[in-house]
Amino acid sequence: MVTSNEAPAEPKQTRPAREAAPRVTVGTRLARFAGAMWPPALVLALIFVAWWFVTAMEWVEPYLVPPPLQVWDRIVQDWSSLMYHSYVTLYETVVGFVLASVLGLATAVLIAYSRTMEKALYPIVLFAQVIPKIAIAPLIVVWFGNDLAPKIILAVLIAFFPVVVSGVTGLRSTDPELLDLSATMGASRWQTFRKIRFPNALPHLMAGEKVAVTLAVVGAVVGEFVGASEGLGYQLMIANGNLDAPLLFAALILMSIIGIVLFAIVEVLEALLIPWHASRRTATPLTTS
Repeated sequence: MVTSNEAPAEPKQTRPAREAAPRVTVGTRLARFAGAMWPPALVLALIFVAWWFVTAMEWVEPYLVPPPLQVWDRIVQDWSSLMYHSYVTLYETVVGFVLASVLGLATAVLIAYSRTMEKALYPIVLFAQVIPKIAIAPLIVVWFGNDLAPKIILAVLIAFFPVVVSGVTGLRSTDPELLDLSATMGASRWQTFRKIRFPNALPHLMAGEKVAVTLAVVGAVVGEFVGASEGLGYQLMIANGNLDAPLLFAALILMSIIGIVLFAIVEVLEALLIPWHASRRTATPLTTS
């Protein structure tokens, strides 16, 4: 028998199959936030520099494009009034967006689950979308008066269509094998909707919500254009009639801020609801190579 003087090899230590994910600290989150914010901040700063340069060189008349400092002074001077009108527009926008989301999702469910409802509702939804809202705004004001109702209705009408289309697309994109498995396991239609269809539709639905929330601002302002005594749209009409360019630019800036903030809120809500989706992975490569 041949013996070996070599010592038996020590067993190799097995590495864990999955290493623990590094802990995300507050500093890391702030660094990521700063890294995501500096490109748009830089573009915004360049726009303001170009605005200041054009007005300083007097290439345009001040009553057409006022200097940034003049707009800032107007915001400070009329701060209380502008904040009140901004609150009115914000309220109309949020209420209209919430109603459009609820009604749009309900309509999307009816269309996705029933071919009959699809044939009955889809042409009406499309017809309501292609009608210019500014054309029917005076009629809505005549029907519902000059209070908040016409502005909210116009916000709903404008924000409704993206929610319906994205909801129907999402509900119909569910893998048929998952639906067959759910039926085999005896799940009810409500359980299938709550556990499979709705979670699968969320990425599409949230994309439509981000479009709808910005359109809701437009709808509220359009209603204020036609008939209102308050709101940023009303301020725009007053500024336009009086050739008050600083007030007009101040109202436009505040209106833009409202849209950006609401869009950011929906973005955060999307990150909380679907953190697992590929669109939320910041490090996802564009190619597999």
